[in-house]
Amino acid sequence: MATPKIAIVGAGMGGMAAAGTLQQAGIDVQVYEQAHQFGRIGAGIQMLPNSMKVLRGIGVEDTLRAHAFAPYSHLNRVGDTGEVKRELPMPEDLYGAPFLCMHRADLHEALTSIVPSDIIHLNKKLVGLEQNGGPVTLSFADGTTAKADAVIGADGVHSIVRDIIIGPDKPIHRGRIAYRSVFKSNLMPKEISISRTKWWGEDRHIVIYYTTKDRSDLYFVTSVPEPADWVTKESWSAKGDVKELRAAYAGFHPEVRMVLDACPDCHKWAILEREPLPNWSQGRVVLIGDACHPMTPYMAQGAATSIEDAAVLARCLKDVSIDGIEKAFKRFEAHRKPRTSKIQQISSANTWMSGGNDDPSWLYGYDAWNISLDEPAPTPGATQKPAAA
Repeated sequence: MATPKIAIVGAGMGGMAAAGTLQQAGIDVQVYEQAHQFGRIGAGIQMLPNSMKVLRGIGVEDTLRAHAFAPYSHLNRVGDTGEVKRELPMPEDLYGAPFLCMHRADLHEALTSIVPSDIIHLNKKLVGLEQNGGPVTLSFADGTTAKADAVIGADGVHSIVRDIIIGPDKPIHRGRIAYRSVFKSNLMPKEISISRTKWWGEDRHIVIYYTTKDRSDLYFVTSVPEPADWVTKESWSAKGDVKELRAAYAGFHPEVRMVLDACPDCHKWAILEREPLPNWSQGRVVLIGDACHPMTPYMAQGAATSIEDAAVLARCLKDVSIDGIEKAFKRFEAHRKPRTSKIQQISSANTWMSGGNDDPSWLYGYDAWNISLDEPAPTPGATQKPAAA
């Protein structure tokens, strides 16, 4: 039985996680990335237990633990008074994996470290895909082509793969932007909370946490109203105005103001969404992560769900012949779509953990390696069933 050769378009978190999980499943993988090099862009990222289980399975957990910060809890406070709205302590035994906060580049480097460098092809901007019931031909802006038995589009919210197989559509900008920054904690007069804290205002919020084990660096990300005409397609590195940022949170708690007063500079980023897609694959091309279910950052599940996707897709493709690829892609979608659509919906509403006592185990307790793939993944109120032995 011939093992499929698979091309992954996009070398972000989802693409590199997929490269790791597919390799582990014995599948030949090549990764194509449009960037000329990987850059250390200033942003933090939270890996909650659901995605940490995947990272453990591909062998990067220890690398991350060595540098990442493990918050005491998932803490939610009223923006001005500091009153606790809801707190969820996050000991490792609660959901069977740690909760870690880190710099995005540290996670990306850990994922890249388990993938052979010779299968990662940089400066490969996709411009075309062609499939006629056989191998897929990928065409790149530099005039080169590549062939694969199947293609995984892991190329983010502005996915070219999605535009080719589903049709172009515009991301939704609901008039909200994020300011964010990573900086040295010794710029502040004192330490912040050892929890990952979300401070809730009436029409804005800010999330603050350390990104290093020694608490030498911290990160914040906000969500504030902004006219919808402010959008930059590649907005990761758009500069923000620190004075505007401080003014936007002038009425917040002293701890928030202390962080923003110490912040030397920041970036400004458009928060983009899309409606759930009607389908995630066409023939032998499938989408994962932000390419098919982009979401607001308000549940810290964008990269996490793409990492979950990687593990489930590898399980669906393991020991599958070339003729079985399309069926495997449909199985992947049937399991994953109900879960990611629900997370998109809750995240868009920005209500997660703002109060109440809803059980979050459907989200954080999910185990992409061991859950049954023959039924939809858990959504609120559901319990997950392990895979049959």
